[in-house]
Amino acid sequence: MNPRQMQQMAQQMQRQMQQIQEELGTTMVEGSAGGGAITITMNGHREVQAVAISPEVVDPDDVEMLQDLLLAAISDATRKAQELAEERMGPLMGGMKGMPGMF
Repeated sequence: MNPRQMQQMAQQMQRQMQQIQEELGTTMVEGSAGGGAITITMNGHREVQAVAISPEVVDPDDVEMLQDLLLAAISDATRKAQELAEERMGPLMGGMKGMPGMF
């Protein structure tokens, strides 16, 4: 592969990476806990966009349960956002293996 071909390939991969990053910013995943009592909506960049809490789980005498449910829902959403990013980036990363000096 000559240097010009490598440069073109790198530019194409950069455009693809930018497109994937834009898609991840607008694609949403939901994580939940407590059978859906708490739902966290997060984009593919793992930025929380919304939190929904069912009134039934708001018990002033059991704040720890609410905190635990929130942590579990955030963890679930984060895991799903990570899986989404890996799924979208996977084909691009596989293409990089063919470039000398990349992997």
